[in-house]
Amino acid sequence: MPHQTASSRLPEWVRRTIGTASQVSTVEKIVKQRSLHTICEEGRCPNRAECYAQKTATFLLMGPVCTRACGFCQVAGGKALPLDPQEPEKVAESVVLLGLKYVVLTSVARDDLPDQGAGWFVRTMESIRARNPEIKIEVLIPDFRGVEACIATVVAARPVCFNHNIETVQRLQSYARRAATYARSLAVLAAVKRLDAKIFTKSGLMLGHGETREEVIETLLDLRKVGCDRITLGQYLQPSRDHLPVHKYWTPAEFAELGAVARDLGFAHVRSGPLVRSSYHAGELE
Repeated sequence: MPHQTASSRLPEWVRRTIGTASQVSTVEKIVKQRSLHTICEEGRCPNRAECYAQKTATFLLMGPVCTRACGFCQVAGGKALPLDPQEPEKVAESVVLLGLKYVVLTSVARDDLPDQGAGWFVRTMESIRARNPEIKIEVLIPDFRGVEACIATVVAARPVCFNHNIETVQRLQSYARRAATYARSLAVLAAVKRLDAKIFTKSGLMLGHGETREEVIETLLDLRKVGCDRITLGQYLQPSRDHLPVHKYWTPAEFAELGAVARDLGFAHVRSGPLVRSSYHAGELE
């Protein structure tokens, strides 16, 4: 458990805005008409309108219910829903209608599936590319329970970036993440580089669970040791009273300093700020 006292005051620099209503509503209409989900909407991301305007969106595959239900995550937990056989094609159609140039595919954890959902990622990527071979696709995967065959399935489909979030520092893993481990997350990223060194790897941390600056830097070092190329650092914001409390609001200056440390450690793409999320400005280097 974190040693700090939970903070209830919301600083000005993390107050959320939903962005331009027209940009948000256009995406919502296209997505909801097809019974699809985006993490932008499910997680009420404060940057969603900005990303939509930049022709980037993050689709949440395999339903809105996760088999793990981590204490920090707004996505619902419980018994996973049956897969929609039309989902890959619906996502591909939505990508065309939205005029997206860069797509991030993520998913709930599907520990109930034999391949943890790896094949579904590939099927969706193939459907998107069938309509637009030039589109850039990033994947943000759960840990697939560390099964390398599942990781290899997605790697073989050649996403431009393979993202897996370590989420928090080693000391707080069991506190914040259900059924996931620090070592396993590092192993996932290491496996990607071992399978295809040319694929960019990426990870992210949400600060505010009680971690120290030294622990964050130690995590950055561990990520670099497994060849992680890109990093996002953002502020954890408590979705509801039923979720884990915020133990500290890191200041913009602290995020800037950590971002500078990450660059000095060799990360090629760094996003560090209170409202930064995993897919924030994801396509900028492509």
